[in-house]
Amino acid sequence: MADCIFCRIIRGELPCAKVYEDERVISFLDINPINAGHTLVLPKKHYATLFEISKDDLHACAMASQMVATAIRNAVKASGLNLLQNNHRAAGQLVDHIHFHLIPRFARDNFLSLWPGKPCSQEELGKILEKIKTEL
Repeated sequence: MADCIFCRIIRGELPCAKVYEDERVISFLDINPINAGHTLVLPKKHYATLFEISKDDLHACAMASQMVATAIRNAVKASGLNLLQNNHRAAGQLVDHIHFHLIPRFARDNFLSLWPGKPCSQEELGKILEKIKTEL
């Protein structure tokens, strides 16, 4: 997509702090990091969200994410790491090119303060479960 900022980075039109690249995937440091080492992993082919990406490109992103996450954890001595992927504005997606955030975590960094979530009754869980299974 011509005006997609991530596609422009992939084409070399915009700079990035490249961490990893292969034939399907590119990974670079986020310019607005949550914590030091916050890195993005994305397919080189343009897909807007998780709902469009091919299985092969999704697999390539997952494999690259595992490799890069290990390197990040070791490099910044993180206590943990979040793998985060947002779909559409309501979920916080700001760039319409699927990307995976690798966010190193440290004790008491207060990121994702909405977790843990709220309790849900077994009855409500059952209703939601049936709706999801129907869609599968």
